[in-house]
Amino acid sequence: MYQRIAHITLLVDNYDDAIDFYTRKLDFRLLEDTWLSDEKRWVMVAPEGAKECCLLLAKAANNQQKNMVGNQSGGRVFLFLFTDDFWRDYEKFKSREISFIRPPQESDYGTVAVFEDLYGNRWDLIEPKEKNKGLIK
Repeated sequence: MYQRIAHITLLVDNYDDAIDFYTRKLDFRLLEDTWLSDEKRWVMVAPEGAKECCLLLAKAANNQQKNMVGNQSGGRVFLFLFTDDFWRDYEKFKSREISFIRPPQESDYGTVAVFEDLYGNRWDLIEPKEKNKGLIK
């Protein structure tokens, strides 16, 4: 049996602002941007090198969804961005005014810092230690 998570929906308040943030600030690739209606688009972005999963950027369509933009995980780290060079990406993100809310630290599993996206969702930027390198390709 084969299963995989293909997309993770990320609520946004504006498609173009979200595309701009993920592609220009984090260097994600825009995989698809298809208009489905006057209000709805199918927008997918992913980090360079991602093979299995991408973010589906979904514009909040009602008040309940609008209230969840930026807080899809109740204030916890929501997404985990693995890198093969923590300090390269950390310095690049800082130069692009990405807000880091927890400074870099060494842990048992690697080097990690917590940043926020343009909506306030929390992300871990992680370079796994050698024993965990198989987690990134």
